[in-house]
Amino acid sequence: MKPAPFDYVRASSVEEAVAALAASNGDAKVLAGGQSLVPMLNFRVVDAPLFVDINGIEGLDLIEEKEDGGLRIGALTRHFALETSVSVRDRFPVLHEAMKHVAHLAIRNRGTIGGSLSHADPAAELPMMAVLLDAKIVAAGPDGEREIPAGDFFTAPLTTVLAPDEIVVAVDLPGLPAVTGWGFEEFAQRRGDFAVAGVAALVTREGGTVTNTRIALMGLHDTPVRARSAEAAFGESGIEAAAVAARQDADPMNDLHGSADYRRHLAEALTRRVLTAALERAAQ
Repeated sequence: MKPAPFDYVRASSVEEAVAALAASNGDAKVLAGGQSLVPMLNFRVVDAPLFVDINGIEGLDLIEEKEDGGLRIGALTRHFALETSVSVRDRFPVLHEAMKHVAHLAIRNRGTIGGSLSHADPAAELPMMAVLLDAKIVAAGPDGEREIPAGDFFTAPLTTVLAPDEIVVAVDLPGLPAVTGWGFEEFAQRRGDFAVAGVAALVTREGGTVTNTRIALMGLHDTPVRARSAEAAFGESGIEAAAVAARQDADPMNDLHGSADYRRHLAEALTRRVLTAALERAAQ
């Protein structure tokens, strides 16, 4: 199939892109990597009178190290750039690992971090990484920029708090404590497919004692979520209790890829694996 007719603007600045979006009265769509949007256009799942291409905006494809050990990542940074970045590998190895699981190489060469976050697929890796890493998503609109905590950014499948005249311009990742282990696991029916379920964890130790734990889920809820009950259970009773609690934190749906019960089983099994790996890495 082919998309319905539409107008096209290639913006050369953030201000130009925002102005075009504002002038459309909420009907325009942003084109970045296009790896989700273009197929939806071709199947006419999306039909908009105007598409604003932001690929011509300079300075949105950076990976910049911050003094706190974190990173600022521009919205047009491609998945493959995240996968191969030394800064990402050294400072956020869990993100480095997650990027290897995103679709196929051709898609990783075009897809962008800003596009993935804005698309808000609950089974995608980057939204879960943003929630796990306490990212701040920087959006630009007619009134300037605002920072949105990742935990508040996703509201429903394929839905965010972005206004129709806002675009994501950057993602800020705060630095992790020095002794932080990580784990990442996802299950897909074939490599490159969307995950049926995925879990990631961070475990921080100080003086041999676990001081902080983060667990995030994808494909197990309408949005990526922190598994708060599992985090609390891990602190109180250990890995097995956390795995059982993660099953309770999950609120998945039935679809052709797996039943809700099967996804809950995956939540438990994958949580057990990621916490075991994170503990081992934190002890090294």
